[in-house]
Amino acid sequence: MLGWFRKLLPREDRFFDLFERHSRTVVGGAEALQQLLTGNDVERWSQKIIDLEDEADHITAEVLLAVRRSFITPFDRGDIKDLIQSMDDAIDMMHKTVKTVKLFEKTEFDPLMQEMGAVIVEAARLVAEAIPLLGKVGAHSIRLNAIAEEVMRAEGRADDLHEQGLKDLFKKHGRSDPMAYLIGSEIYGQLEKVVDRFEDVANEISGIVIENV
Repeated sequence: MLGWFRKLLPREDRFFDLFERHSRTVVGGAEALQQLLTGNDVERWSQKIIDLEDEADHITAEVLLAVRRSFITPFDRGDIKDLIQSMDDAIDMMHKTVKTVKLFEKTEFDPLMQEMGAVIVEAARLVAEAIPLLGKVGAHSIRLNAIAEEVMRAEGRADDLHEQGLKDLFKKHGRSDPMAYLIGSEIYGQLEKVVDRFEDVANEISGIVIENV
């Protein structure tokens, strides 16, 4: 009875505008990270990610405030908070990668790191496609589930690239230059964690579909 009554009440759909704004910052951050990993104009792309991460934080704060103030939300309040936080975690991890790059003044990146950058962009764009579809979960449940599966596959490819990258690093630097190995392995690890955060987003989307279809 309560669920039926809730459906008759006006929803606060501003959440979807905020989600879409946030997803655009995440895609922008992923694309900037991909450019950074080419080694061209690292400082410019690092600053771009820093700026977008700050913008994403402000949007996240708006969402959390709206959750507290809204009488009726489009879906469960906990799901809203978990979704925006998982999206924010993805761009936060990009920012952490930038901090490592700047700390060690890296300007050259392995080809497999660049491939991981491409996987990150793919995952970010998939999430950005999924977000508007949440406005009508029932009508888009098949595509939303397919997107979640595609993100999972992207995460699997990132795991493989991470593993191979560490092997290549060890062969190249393991004995001759331990610091180069440590720095490289740290960057590989952070790139993998970026994709892991997108997997978290995909899991949140799948959960929302299950609960609302």
